[in-house]
Amino acid sequence: MLKRGAAAAIAPFLVMDVIARANARQAALPAGAPGIIHMEVGQPGTGAPRGAVEAASRAMLAGEPLGYTEAFGRRSLREAICRHYASFYDGVTVEPGRIAVTTGASGGFLLAFLSAFDIGDRIAMVSPYYPPYLNILHALGMVPVVLPATEATRFQPTVAMLEQLAEQDGLPDGLIVASPCNPAGTMLAATELAVLAQWCDTHGVRLVSDEIYHGLTWEMPAATAASFSDTAIVINSFSKYWSMTGWRVGWMVLPLDLVGAAERLKQNMFISAPHVSQVAAEAAFACTAEIAANLSRYRRSRDFLLQHLPGAGFPSLSPAQGAFYLYADISARSGDSLSFANRILDETGVAVTPGVDFDAGRGQGFLRFSYCGPEDDMRNAPSRLALLAH
Repeated sequence: MLKRGAAAAIAPFLVMDVIARANARQAALPAGAPGIIHMEVGQPGTGAPRGAVEAASRAMLAGEPLGYTEAFGRRSLREAICRHYASFYDGVTVEPGRIAVTTGASGGFLLAFLSAFDIGDRIAMVSPYYPPYLNILHALGMVPVVLPATEATRFQPTVAMLEQLAEQDGLPDGLIVASPCNPAGTMLAATELAVLAQWCDTHGVRLVSDEIYHGLTWEMPAATAASFSDTAIVINSFSKYWSMTGWRVGWMVLPLDLVGAAERLKQNMFISAPHVSQVAAEAAFACTAEIAANLSRYRRSRDFLLQHLPGAGFPSLSPAQGAFYLYADISARSGDSLSFANRILDETGVAVTPGVDFDAGRGQGFLRFSYCGPEDDMRNAPSRLALLAH
């Protein structure tokens, strides 16, 4: 029987501790001293699109009640999300009744896991992974099954990995994929995602596809699991591509068999996503020029860091196909990524995330660099990092 103490004992999301430490260091700096460069968190330095902010402002100034919406969100926003699928993914069709507007992607993961899985169910994922996947599953009494991945598969799952798991320990109940992924920034090609989706459908494994970095792709377009499976759960968010992290609004594309359960859970757990955030999110779809400018900034920062981080002592970087992260192998310099990250902050004023946040074992030999912050900061980071004593 799951007890409250077990749920409360989940591991911390270490990047949040890094943020707190970096902020404390910033507050202690003397006036005029160079500030902290934040490369620890996926917080876009670009801010919400102007059109989204203006739409929210108009709604508030007009005296709209901005109260509860339907549990699954405003009908107009859900219809806008459906149009987005048709245009962004070359004609993929989803119906508004399958769309659930959520309190960020985080709320989506909670709803997905609760509606699709039971206590004791086994959900597979590869490492390195986004820490809340594992931590939320633990809190809900489910069993994360971590499959170590390497650069040989671009830190992505393969059918061969799943077949080996099934042979050794039985089929999992679910599989989480992320493309582009956090922390490595790698992607699944459309053909690879299609094969994984087909394998899951054939074997009765529920696929959960984290697509919150779609649009932030540098080498090939991202494919959605909604193209390949009617049983998959798709989770997306306005946080990353649209730079709206603090607005806490995301969405799910649900399979028909989970719509009722997810809606009842959402009614009871969240009521609805913030109304004003939904207004802003709907307006964000029209802010194409501003989003394109943001993407250009991220690409320039990516290209600059790929060129200059090796000379600053970080020569081994993951393929940066998407998202806004670089996963750096530091095993030649340290076997304790948390201590090494703390040392980098203390000696250079650059905040980075220890790889142990994403892989409790092998992550000791990795750091994650986020490059979505202000472009000037990203250009100054390598010269600071080069000052770190070897």
